[in-house]
Amino acid sequence: MIYLIEETLKEVSRKELKNTDKQYVVVLSTEEWMEHKDSFEMGIDFDPGTAEIFTTKAEVNYDSLTGSFSIPDRTDFNNDDCKFAFALDEKGIVFIDDTGRVVEMLNAIIKTKKWNLPSLERFIYDFLDQITKDDLRIMEKYECELDDIETKILNEEDGVSLGRVNDIRSDIRYLRIHYEQLMDLGQELEENENNFFKQENLRYYRLFLDRMARLHDTSTSLRDYTMQLRDLYKAHLDIKQNRIMTVLTVVTTIFLPLTLIAGWYGMNFRYMPELEWKWGYPVVIAVCVAIVGLSLLFFKKKKWL
Repeated sequence: MIYLIEETLKEVSRKELKNTDKQYVVVLSTEEWMEHKDSFEMGIDFDPGTAEIFTTKAEVNYDSLTGSFSIPDRTDFNNDDCKFAFALDEKGIVFIDDTGRVVEMLNAIIKTKKWNLPSLERFIYDFLDQITKDDLRIMEKYECELDDIETKILNEEDGVSLGRVNDIRSDIRYLRIHYEQLMDLGQELEENENNFFKQENLRYYRLFLDRMARLHDTSTSLRDYTMQLRDLYKAHLDIKQNRIMTVLTVVTTIFLPLTLIAGWYGMNFRYMPELEWKWGYPVVIAVCVAIVGLSLLFFKKKKWL
């Protein structure tokens, strides 16, 4: 598919592209690129196959700029990244994509964007913006979810697990790495080593870099939040265990003198006077009750119960 960068993207034929000086956006499959790459006069020969794409990056060549995108699936970060390549010069940009993702993004731009000052730089800015347009909402959703987990931990509710916190932390890690790669790509574009871009339009790349820096900072804060929740959860587990140990210690302390009394009078020596005493049994019971009562009062006063 071939588009001219006008007030918005306008789809044209290959013949119309040859008869215009306007900057263009082209989407080709790998097979189409191998067949038509010489017609774009970029003087490059690179393999855009997705098997060779691992990161989002840009590389400066003598008379072109090439690179790739590896975009995480925001709906499920465990899915494979969406991967495609690109090549550009001052005349336009060519995407080599076998997934259909680029066409979806271009259609979204056509529906939502109209440019007063159309340019390749403005298109690239809007294209990059499409990649991260929902990320702030994703961050807010994660933050609300982490807030709920923190509330449950503080209220000592049952069913709280670190599993979901670890999942969120893993997703945030993927996003942080992706933002770092996008920032590197944006810096390559802003560097404008081959003078493909107009100086007054480099501000678009600075805007993009500022946005990536904010998203990166937000993801870093969320990552730190997940680590704090893990520490909080472990601290509350320790508190629960300490309470259990305290109760067990108190129970053991209370019954220790009772065990002593039971052992003492269980010896049944022949000349133990209490064995023949009429009030021996009720007195021992009273003494045991008094020991339990005094122990409980003592522990309450010390706030151990």
